[in-house]
Amino acid sequence: MKHPQEVLLAAPRGFCAGVDRAIEIVERALEKFGAPIYVRHEIVHNTYVVNDLKAKGAIFIEELSDVPPGATLVFSAHGVSKAVQLEAQARGFSIFDATCPLVTKVHVEVAKLAQEGYEFIMIGHKGHPEVEGTMGQLDHGIHLVEDVAGVALVKPLQTERLAVVTQTTLSVDDAAEIMAAVRARFPSVREPKQQDICYATQNRQDAVKLMSPQVDLVVVVGSPTSSNSNRLRELADKLGTTAYMVDSADELRPEWFTGIARVGLTAGASAPEILVRQVIERIKALGAVSVRTMDGIEETIKFPLPKGLKIDAATGLELSQRSPETGSASH
Repeated sequence: MKHPQEVLLAAPRGFCAGVDRAIEIVERALEKFGAPIYVRHEIVHNTYVVNDLKAKGAIFIEELSDVPPGATLVFSAHGVSKAVQLEAQARGFSIFDATCPLVTKVHVEVAKLAQEGYEFIMIGHKGHPEVEGTMGQLDHGIHLVEDVAGVALVKPLQTERLAVVTQTTLSVDDAAEIMAAVRARFPSVREPKQQDICYATQNRQDAVKLMSPQVDLVVVVGSPTSSNSNRLRELADKLGTTAYMVDSADELRPEWFTGIARVGLTAGASAPEILVRQVIERIKALGAVSVRTMDGIEETIKFPLPKGLKIDAATGLELSQRSPETGSASH
């Protein structure tokens, strides 16, 4: 068989509630205060989304010194350290925090337990902005572990009060493996009441686990900087299915599809559906004749916007009262 016959779409895939909310915060700020709006770090890790917001007047910066006094500043969905928060306040910016509420929950837990004298092990990827933000909630007593081998290297000052937190976009299986190693070394360690890995990361990984054995090839739509998108590609690979990650349909290579009957397609939590549609069109052009969506969990969670952005300037209505026709910015 020379060309793909069917595309199997993972469900759920694409935008999660935290990404929806973060993008909507930037769009509302632009609507309400006009361009430019400054955003610290990429609002979410997706090239298309960032370029779209740039075109609307968002300016993405890493250093707060690049933001003029009195400007409106949005913190990205990944969260920021205490030092960044304090510096932004000291510089007098008008601040909107687009940190995902599930990341904020981890920050709150760290602050609360630190007051009770806890030290922390953080399971995550060094250099990822979410990890920098969470570790930056404290000025000491939080130890990063990236893999099972790293568990042996942790040197806490005491082990009576030791707690674990994780990056929200990890591989569920890898995190469980590292957690088991932490537990073996520190039997009295305090684990999160609910797993820190977010519902959307878990759901998208579960969908790939279901999809991979049914297909000959998995394509993940996501940007190279997106942690959760990378984990989806790795997971399919680990399950024995060839997998590629693409930032857009332009990156698809015809030779990938030679001798492939069925293609599985998913998207990371920061990848918009328009990119998925473009990838489907490209695979159809290579010969696929049918597209089928798998059964999957329907995600209905929605996070509220911060104060000051909830009212739609045009209608004076709360966002929840707007009719779908007015085009909620989140979809």
